[in-house]
Amino acid sequence: MTFLKKASLRFLYAVKTQFSKAKLAFGLKSGLVKSVMILPYKGFGNQHEIYFLGRVLRDRGIAASHLEDGKWKNFSKMYKRFMSWEIPNVRVKAEFQGFRQIATTDEEGYFEIQLQSQSPFHLDSTWQEVKLELLDQVVKNQGTVRTNNKVFIPLDPMGFGVISDIDDTIVPTGATRLWTMLKTTFLGNAHTRLPFPGVAEFYQALAKGKGKKDAHPFFYVSSSPWNLYDFLMEFLEVHGIPKGPLMLRDLGLSREQFIAGSHWEHKLKQVEKIFEIEKHLQFVLVGDSGQHDPEIYLQVVKDFPGRVKMIYIRDIKVSRHPDLLAIATELHSLDVPLLLIKDTGEAAAHAASQGWIPEVAIEPIQAAAEVS
Repeated sequence: MTFLKKASLRFLYAVKTQFSKAKLAFGLKSGLVKSVMILPYKGFGNQHEIYFLGRVLRDRGIAASHLEDGKWKNFSKMYKRFMSWEIPNVRVKAEFQGFRQIATTDEEGYFEIQLQSQSPFHLDSTWQEVKLELLDQVVKNQGTVRTNNKVFIPLDPMGFGVISDIDDTIVPTGATRLWTMLKTTFLGNAHTRLPFPGVAEFYQALAKGKGKKDAHPFFYVSSSPWNLYDFLMEFLEVHGIPKGPLMLRDLGLSREQFIAGSHWEHKLKQVEKIFEIEKHLQFVLVGDSGQHDPEIYLQVVKDFPGRVKMIYIRDIKVSRHPDLLAIATELHSLDVPLLLIKDTGEAAAHAASQGWIPEVAIEPIQAAAEVS
């Protein structure tokens, strides 16, 4: 980065920080900010470690959506998600099985929890709850601000994990077409936005394997902003897509970058974070050809040899075929197959051939995938 760019970045970041402080001070003084909330993002861990992020924000009371909600109501909720009021420099306490950590929110209201124990945690299920409490007073008559966060911890023995992209992998978003993406994001809701045909059925079958509950746990990584977290979690639930930790990113201006992290850097970092913590799991990786999922997954294979069993790539960009052929060839030399799929039915047939889902699941998935 040139000196001029660095100077511009420092100046713009200082302006942004001062504006955020003034905005929050005005909101507190005027009464616009009447209550605050801890918004935790589902986490993951192993028998000795738990990891997740969260954010402290003004509570704007964004309720769940309904199928009959109109475009204006959808836009209003999405506006509230993006026009957030972040609460910086406050402490959040996390407690789990006698272990405690206190984290302080950054300028954007984010905090990070990473609880560690030398002795194994006591686990009776794959989903555990971590208690969270805000330790500092932000508004008058605040009262106690508490919540719980769910954290996925695999129990032995488990099968492989699945890491899936969302945009143009699970749901059509037009991520490569800005105007289309903005319209679908701001005017739709979790009910009206529909996944690709057959995805829910395939993911359900893959999660269960051949009958064992949670045989193949799911993790989701997307370049969408954290502002969409509750929307995307609701989307997964509404459409019967297996729940799992969801890793997004902050798109705002940072000290180091005009946009806080590129698609490539963000996704690679988050996928590899999952690999580092879920160190006893192998993984199937699912993405699309629209952006750089194949290149990112190739790098993951190189960084974690022997940990990737399979890569499925939804084919949405024909012009990328020469690049994909070169990547598939390199992956083959590393003993990791890449399958370029036109629809979910193709992935289901392959998964059944590997014994990952039952044969009887293929026909319903393929039937669903053919629905236009």
